[in-house]
Amino acid sequence: MKLMRFSSLVLIVILLGTAGFTQTATPTAITQDPPDSANGPWMAEWSVPSHGVKMNAVLYLTGGEEQHGLVILLHGFPGYERNFDLAQSIRRAGWHVLVFHYRGAWGSPGDFSFANAMQDTEAAIEYARSPEVIKKFHIDPKRIVLIGHSMGGFMAAYAGSRDPRILGVGMLAAWNIGADGSITPEEKKKRIAGMEEERGPLHGCTAEGLMDEIVRHAPEWDYTKYAPSLKSRSVLIISTNDELRRANEAMDAALQKAGSSQTKYLHIETDHAFSAKRIALQTAVLEWLAGL
Repeated sequence: MKLMRFSSLVLIVILLGTAGFTQTATPTAITQDPPDSANGPWMAEWSVPSHGVKMNAVLYLTGGEEQHGLVILLHGFPGYERNFDLAQSIRRAGWHVLVFHYRGAWGSPGDFSFANAMQDTEAAIEYARSPEVIKKFHIDPKRIVLIGHSMGGFMAAYAGSRDPRILGVGMLAAWNIGADGSITPEEKKKRIAGMEEERGPLHGCTAEGLMDEIVRHAPEWDYTKYAPSLKSRSVLIISTNDELRRANEAMDAALQKAGSSQTKYLHIETDHAFSAKRIALQTAVLEWLAGL
């Protein structure tokens, strides 16, 4: 990483770690629209095949005929905050961005489960690397990055750990799904009640069934166990003031223990959805992408 980029990132670390964050150097990809031309930017309404169905998706395409890197932006459970503002900023920074809905989520056919979402993430990566997609949309298959929020952060870590060709993994207030398998019975009741309230956009699942799935797979769904497989890749971890902060810190510690020299950990003083720090979130992500 060039000294200038490193210095900028250090500045952001210092600023984001304070409660009174003041934006001092917002990237132009956040503040300025790109030129409009016949070669983009444009948007493709897309569908991504996964295990016999086609998932609803949108592909934000940056301008130009040359190959561009692709960010696959993974939403959480159930995905009320889908970070489309982040997708637009990433596109203005010169990346294509794919946002898709897992099977059984937000109108995509099929049934939702955590295991299905893990398969769906890998299916999206495979489809993005297919020769016809690379040719049609000018995707650079060597520059595919996974960025996920909440449950999507888990999906990014899982799929990235299994695919050494993934360039980088971004985990934004990432939920360590496996860790919930060992919570107390009282905490499980609260978790089930919360999932029941939130699962409106999901099809083919119940809150009790999802919690049973977590308990069954708790050991292998602890994302700190993916650290050794991610140690050679660039990993961005951003925590907030939510209940997942300790899990995010544990993932950073696991990566450091595994020998990672490319992990960037930031803390932003805001809620789980980054509600009051959307520009700070975009700034941090764009700085990280620029250094890949």
